[in-house]
Amino acid sequence: MLLSAVLSAVLLAGLWWITDQTIRDSFGASAREGVDVDLTGLVDIYASGGQAELEQRIADRLAMVPIDAGRAHYLLADRSGNPIAGDLARWPDLDPQISESGMIAIGSRTHAYARATLISEDLALLVAHEPPDRAFLLTRVGLVFLLGGAVFVGCIALFAQVANVRVRAKVARVGEAFRRSDEPALDRLAAPERPDEIDQIASQASQAVKRARQLMLAYRETSEQIAHEIRTPLMHLDSRIQKAIAQDPALAARANLVEARGDIKRLVAMLEALLDIASSKAQTGDTRGMKPVDFSASVRQICELYQDSADEAGYRFEWDVAGGVIVPGDEAQLGRIVTNLLDNAFKYNRPGGAIRVTLEPGPRLVVTDEGPGIAQAEREKVFERFYRGRDTDPDIQGSGMGLALARAIAERHQLSLRVAPTHPGATFILAPAADMRDA
Repeated sequence: MLLSAVLSAVLLAGLWWITDQTIRDSFGASAREGVDVDLTGLVDIYASGGQAELEQRIADRLAMVPIDAGRAHYLLADRSGNPIAGDLARWPDLDPQISESGMIAIGSRTHAYARATLISEDLALLVAHEPPDRAFLLTRVGLVFLLGGAVFVGCIALFAQVANVRVRAKVARVGEAFRRSDEPALDRLAAPERPDEIDQIASQASQAVKRARQLMLAYRETSEQIAHEIRTPLMHLDSRIQKAIAQDPALAARANLVEARGDIKRLVAMLEALLDIASSKAQTGDTRGMKPVDFSASVRQICELYQDSADEAGYRFEWDVAGGVIVPGDEAQLGRIVTNLLDNAFKYNRPGGAIRVTLEPGPRLVVTDEGPGIAQAEREKVFERFYRGRDTDPDIQGSGMGLALARAIAERHQLSLRVAPTHPGATFILAPAADMRDA
């Protein structure tokens, strides 16, 4: 604010100096022009009326007192510089032979612009004009600049102060949001109503903080759950391998080793699912690397692949896929949602039951089976990692990771996955998050 005021004052002072010099130069040019015109007129009078007429006209002009212009002075002298007519007592230091001009002293305090010239071999004429009184005009101009400058500098200072207060308030709000580090405050920073440069920086910083928080949260959850959940499978695996080593019969050892391999495969699948969930959660809201995906073609291809499995299991498998459904995202991950939902439907469907897949523009994907369904109290829990329903058949293999991974991928693509309230059977709906909120 102080710098703005100082710069404004300096600029105004420079502008006033330029204006003052322009006014002084204008008065000087006017005085020179007046002297030349006056001198030319007197020379013409001498040429037409002679010396006597010239002396009379000089006397007449000296008798007039100008109101607006500066006072005029004259001197008609002989060749030796002795005064003949006029109000000047002596010839100044100007050469009449070359019509020299310049400033001369009039008394002890006054100066005037003068020009001297020869009007005959024996006569020299000098005309001098005092500059008009510039003090009043310069004072008025200086006063205007002073008052106007004060108002201008005051306005600049006021605007700077308002901007300073606004910037301080924004910075304080940003600092408070980062200190509190809560989601609503960071969301407000990420989507300002009237963004400026500070808002853009705050928005980028807020998104970076939120992304870092998601990464840390995903890392912590994955680490904790891996440490907790992997202990039991590893103990079982160790026990079975010990049994296989201790048993002599080759067939029994082979069977135990086959079971051990199955446990290892399930363990690897669980670890991969955990990592995929963590990666999807960390990338939620990050659109980098996404591109338009023909979701219709992808869903249709997956359904065709599952048709053979449906025939082998004795399920009636139907699908109705609308064409031209384009979704921005990662094609492999979007396909993972569909395969996980179909795996879940195939796993829990009743014998001979139907499985239906519907895709509509939106996108809106619906996967329905005719299994035991999902109780209302468990419709959100089924999306938690490692959760399996209370009524789940213990013979059905699974780690409880498929639906958790499907929802994590959906959230990364700004989609929502939920269980619709249907019975019997279960219905999963994948649609844009905004449509789910409005539903």
